[in-house]
Amino acid sequence: MSESTSNPASQRLLSWFDGLERCIVAFSGGVDSSVVAKAAQLSLGDRTLAVTAKSPSVAERDLQIAKEVAEAIGIRHEVIETSELDRPGYVANASDRCFHCKTELYDHLGLIRSCFAAELIVNGANVDDRGDHRPGMIAASNAGVRSPLLECEIDKATLRAIAKEWDIPVWDRPASPCLASRIAYGVEVTSERLKMVERAEAYLRDQGLRDLRVRYHEGDLARIEVPVESITMLADLQTSQQLHQRLQEIGFKFVTLDLGGLRSGSLNQLIQVSMDS
Repeated sequence: MSESTSNPASQRLLSWFDGLERCIVAFSGGVDSSVVAKAAQLSLGDRTLAVTAKSPSVAERDLQIAKEVAEAIGIRHEVIETSELDRPGYVANASDRCFHCKTELYDHLGLIRSCFAAELIVNGANVDDRGDHRPGMIAASNAGVRSPLLECEIDKATLRAIAKEWDIPVWDRPASPCLASRIAYGVEVTSERLKMVERAEAYLRDQGLRDLRVRYHEGDLARIEVPVESITMLADLQTSQQLHQRLQEIGFKFVTLDLGGLRSGSLNQLIQVSMDS
């Protein structure tokens, strides 16, 4: 293989696939699953398959990036349609929403696994995911899905270093969770609300922002999170007025800027509030 494996962590990851004949990679195109996909491709070649879900909760931009990254990695790649919105538990959007989403995905991957005669389905969960609210990991456990990064004790910083070492184009890309993660718990997930979030975030990226979230709260309220150093730019009178107008055109009635800055998983704070009340 042409890629350097001088990093002990990358060597451990490649060794994890030793003895496997075939596997399926749950592939989002983010850095986590991309590193797993590259390791599988280096180890198994055409005996591995990356599968990406297409649904209203996946932004078109993210789907396109997944296709481009799979091509860059050189792994076989399929895009399948999933139907999370047909699952009442997902639409209800309680704190276990991700469990229902991942169950939908792994049900589909289980069928592909049988057709592909794969021994395993693997995902991109890493060590840093242990300390967060991750009901999707329960769905993975229920479906017998394995997590090579987690089992090799590889954290986010290390896997980014591996991704850079292997020239994976998204090695420094900010995390991009599904659109449903932007909708406050307890507010129903609908295709219309997902599209509103997607269009609002696309507009902000067009303004030059790279890392951001548009959180949807009850009453068609948008709460914008950007890094603290970008808050001043959005608070500029002309910029803020244009932003307010555009998001209202998209469908939001109220537009707010979170002065606390961007915080991954900030809606999880609502879980604690609910437990304490």
